[in-house]
Amino acid sequence: MTTTAVPESIDDSPAPVTADEERRRHQRREAWRRRLPLLPALLFTIVVTQVPFLFSLWYSLTEWTIVPPSDREFIGFGNYTDLATNEFFRSALWTSVLMTVVSVLLSVVLGTALAVLLDRKFFGQGFVRTLLITPFLVMPVVAGLVWNNQILGSAFGVLNWLLETLGFGSVEFVSRFPLWSIVTVLVWQWTPFMMLIMLAGLQSQPDSVLEAARVDGASTSGIFFQITLPHLRPYLELGVLLGSIYLIQVFDHIDVMTGGGPDSTNVPYFVFQRSIGGGWRFGQASAYSIVVVVFSIIIATFGLRVLSGLLEGEDAA
Repeated sequence: MTTTAVPESIDDSPAPVTADEERRRHQRREAWRRRLPLLPALLFTIVVTQVPFLFSLWYSLTEWTIVPPSDREFIGFGNYTDLATNEFFRSALWTSVLMTVVSVLLSVVLGTALAVLLDRKFFGQGFVRTLLITPFLVMPVVAGLVWNNQILGSAFGVLNWLLETLGFGSVEFVSRFPLWSIVTVLVWQWTPFMMLIMLAGLQSQPDSVLEAARVDGASTSGIFFQITLPHLRPYLELGVLLGSIYLIQVFDHIDVMTGGGPDSTNVPYFVFQRSIGGGWRFGQASAYSIVVVVFSIIIATFGLRVLSGLLEGEDAA
């Protein structure tokens, strides 16, 4: 007699969901529910910023001249390899680095000093704060014109009037020191921005910590370097990052003060000269623009690392 084996029944029912898995699913659903209203803004930002960047990237791989009109010819990385032999571009690149680093560092130092002075009660505090913020609200073109004509100018400039009153000769500041004249205007205009960031950091300090340090006999300088400065670290990093991103793209001040003369042409103005400023070589100008983006990231990263190292040294001390 043959015995037929009966196969064991297979349980196809899903495994029970544990409480942890259910909680994770709920968290994911909640996260997507919060992000969903932001998706239209994110898509709009991608279309407005990244699509033009991709087009610029494609144009940088071509030889495209508008005047005289010519067809776009794909040349690969030819525009980028030409950068190494372009002496004017190297000069513009060095000017960009020097202008950005000096302007950002001076603005951060002066902004921090002004914030420390404003972080205390005195008569007319609001009025003084408003006056100090005013330079940041001035349009860059207006700031360049005012400094070029009314302050640094040889004919009507206030500085030359003071020099002549003291018995010295007139000095053509913009023509003799074009880079440092522009840096002076940038520092004047961006110091209030850094001051606002540092002032927000100072006002977020817990008063109990400062009071405890004073009770323990800590000096004013000791409190600043041992407590206040480490507390300001994220604010300093934010100021350096934003300042580097914006000041690497300076154009208006150069255009109205020097017109891109020697020692004052940075990479953005160099790109302008090679494109709509008369060169009309849009393929080459696009390659230079990509390089500006890359160096903006490098300068910002370098500035943050240097600042972080200095503040870590303060913490260790």
